[in-house]
Amino acid sequence: MSLQAQFELNGKVAVVTGASSGIGRAMAGFLAAAGARVVLVARRAEPLAQVAAGIVSAGGESACVSADLGAPELPAGFAEALSEPFGAAHILVNAAGVNLREPVDEITRESWAATLNLNLATPFFLARELVPGMRAAGYGRIINIASLQSSRAFPNGLPYGASKGGVAQLTRAMAQAWSSEGIMANAIAPGFFPTQLTAAVFSNPDTERWAAEQTTMGRNGKMADLAGPTVFLAAPASQYVTGQILYVDGGFTAR
Repeated sequence: MSLQAQFELNGKVAVVTGASSGIGRAMAGFLAAAGARVVLVARRAEPLAQVAAGIVSAGGESACVSADLGAPELPAGFAEALSEPFGAAHILVNAAGVNLREPVDEITRESWAATLNLNLATPFFLARELVPGMRAAGYGRIINIASLQSSRAFPNGLPYGASKGGVAQLTRAMAQAWSSEGIMANAIAPGFFPTQLTAAVFSNPDTERWAAEQTTMGRNGKMADLAGPTVFLAAPASQYVTGQILYVDGGFTAR
């Protein structure tokens, strides 16, 4: 296989959760640009349709499946609905997530459960639903979204940090369970990128500056910075990479 072919996704089907905005939306676009047919998943149908239209207008292929992944159970027949547009998925990006940013004394059992369900339980149960198709194809790539809080503690982030610490270990456990069958599981841990989840940081010039100053590069992330890591972890090029947490953080965790 040529070097160029190792980074192509022609003929591959990718499912991306949280695809209506932020990092999920960007990653879906990168996968489509590399040749994958992308199934977009999120709760809100209208933003999903806008993302799909953008992919199609750029020459890609895309379909939408609207679902509330924060529910206690995955919808009945969900795996079948995801495979209906293009066939069984080869690639799963678990980008759906929530960070309620509650002070520790205000955390309730309900908010705790909601955070760990969407951020940690859903990625596992969805992956398990899609693994049989990956196994049959002899090709699978699972990309979870970890966080700086997978290894660092931040104020008002206890449930989120617990869930993202769990995502790091979940990724390693997925690799142990499925890599021998050609299914690689890795995670991207983004630094500070401008998204809905980080609006509190980027809406304040002081906190935005603080975040940039914590990196070794002196700047916060741009969505384009995720293109290479996303395609690499989805593509044949990552065939001997599994169970890893790739920090795409401008050197934040290097300090």
